[in-house]
Amino acid sequence: MKGDQSQFRSQNLPLVKTALIAVANRRVQRLLSSRWTLLLSLPLLILGWHGLVVWTGYPAFILPGPVAVWDQFWVVVADGRLLRHSIITVSQVIPGLLIGLAIATPLGYLLAKSPLAERLISPYLIASQAIPIIAVAPLLSIWINSTYWSRVTVAVIVVFFPILINIIAGLRAVPAELYELMHSLRATPGQIFRQLELPAALPILLAGIKVGATLSVIGTLVGEFVQPRSAGLGFLLLTARYQFRTDLVFVVLFTLAAIALVLYGLVALLERYLLRWQRMR
Repeated sequence: MKGDQSQFRSQNLPLVKTALIAVANRRVQRLLSSRWTLLLSLPLLILGWHGLVVWTGYPAFILPGPVAVWDQFWVVVADGRLLRHSIITVSQVIPGLLIGLAIATPLGYLLAKSPLAERLISPYLIASQAIPIIAVAPLLSIWINSTYWSRVTVAVIVVFFPILINIIAGLRAVPAELYELMHSLRATPGQIFRQLELPAALPILLAGIKVGATLSVIGTLVGEFVQPRSAGLGFLLLTARYQFRTDLVFVVLFTLAAIALVLYGLVALLERYLLRWQRMR
């Protein structure tokens, strides 16, 4: 009897170990996917940054430490520069994202539904993506008399294509059987769009808007680099670079990252609200 028990334990011990490892992995994944991840990783990142500054011994104008960047952050907050330039940049980022979305949505629907339109327009759209935006931005500053709208146009160009591709992919992912079902029910084109195509394409469309939200910040920054005569975070970044104020450069970069994160988070909240039906299934 004892021999049978020992044999049973030896046979099942690997299975028990595998189960324990699986449980431990699930707990680690839940910990890493929770809100504590950022709270744990951010201090480690700052400590690593500080250690790199101490270890390399670079002067502050090459690699400033986190303390110097933090002090400079409060300086530009106190004198109002950071808020003023941030408002100007955000006032260009949001219209760039919305206008890019407004142009990409109907055009994406047209290309997804019309093979003729795709053959005529797609080659030019694809070829346009091979041209760096930094090469197009100076032309826009010449063609568009307004500094504000030339910057917004750069953001629109950067945002437009990723959203367009996601709209086309979302519409083409709708199964043909569902179209046949809607036609058998004698649904009108408007009903097909509202009840089938829009819900089916919405998850991929929102994913494209997430990408566009971050790219709109990049596009606006490129526009501000080309048109630095006015204010904006791009203008502040160029000024800091010319003055060798690397600590201020870091402040501007972190501010741009924060703007992109906020926009991404707002789209994520919108996605959570619009796709709440997926969690109810």
